Amino acid sequence: MASVTIQDIKKAFGSVPILHGVSIDIQDGEFVILVGPSGCGKSTLLRMVAGLENITGGEIRIGPRVVNNVPPKERDIAMVFQNYALYPHMTVADNMAFSLRLKGTAKEEIATKVKRAAEILNLTPLLARYPRQLSGGQRQRVAMGRAIVRDPQVFLFDEPLSNLDAKLRVSMRAEIKALHQRLKTTTVYVTHDQIEAMTMADKIVVMHDGVIEQVGAPLELYDRPANLFVAGFIGSPAMNLLDGYIEGTDFAFGDHKLPLGPKPSALPGRPVIYGIRPEHIQIAQDGAPAEIIVIEPTGAETQVVAKLGSTQITCVFRERLQLRPGEIIHVKPDPAHVHLFDKITERRLA
Repeated sequence: MASVTIQDIKKAFGSVPILHGVSIDIQDGEFVILVGPSGCGKSTLLRMVAGLENITGGEIRIGPRVVNNVPPKERDIAMVFQNYALYPHMTVADNMAFSLRLKGTAKEEIATKVKRAAEILNLTPLLARYPRQLSGGQRQRVAMGRAIVRDPQVFLFDEPLSNLDAKLRVSMRAEIKALHQRLKTTTVYVTHDQIEAMTMADKIVVMHDGVIEQVGAPLELYDRPANLFVAGFIGSPAMNLLDGYIEGTDFAFGDHKLPLGPKPSALPGRPVIYGIRPEHIQIAQDGAPAEIIVIEPTGAETQVVAKLGSTQITCVFRERLQLRPGEIIHVKPDPAHVHLFDKITERRLA
């Protein structure tokens, strides 16, 4: 195992800059997820760590060693790809053993490592099968097994669950997290799915347009987003964001006023963006009137899209409420969970 240090990394394709001086410290044994929308540079950064993309500027270290010019096969990393990349003419056992055979590893050692990885991933009954005889989740486990047998210092995952159906993604998330807890190998994982990031990571790196917006533990990013982008990206359903200004101890927008915390940090009259998560809105007689547009029952909770003034908001209620589209409800945000952002800089206000 080893730490990974990414220091002031820049990447450009011709005259088009993709990464603008990215720096991340990944501790030995840490599970770090790079998350962000398509085109933010997260997969490019992962491929640079793997040695599959050249570095325009900056430095990458795996352990104490600078690996900028080290070939991929000499970096002691193992990568799991989105499309599995299994050899169709080889059995599961042969796919997992292939990289060890290329290195000239002894047959007995190969057999031992393949057996161990198969036991960890529950692949033992499938070792004689070919990839075409496996489900998507089984193929993904074989790809992970091929990485495990190499016993690398660092695991790299490039959106490994994107091709799986929703139910299988949930179970595979748990398997990957359990695998990390068992092996304790440093892991860098790329995804655009913030639910994957929230449920699996020790530390999340939120990227946008080639820069890092915020780094922190999942709940830290959820509870204290550093700016509007992180606030809107982390959380499902997304945080409600309202455009208005401070008026006394309230937030005013349109003809409505919403409560703030006991000590609003912004000056009276200052234009701000008011953020409140859907689960922190409740129905109250003294709340603001909102017209229901859509009701989405999910079983454990009910999501309600409503129109508050000219703005659409989403509310999440745990109760089984008898509501109908077109009905007026009175909603009140919990002032203890209000987020305020500067309208110009989009940074969080303390």
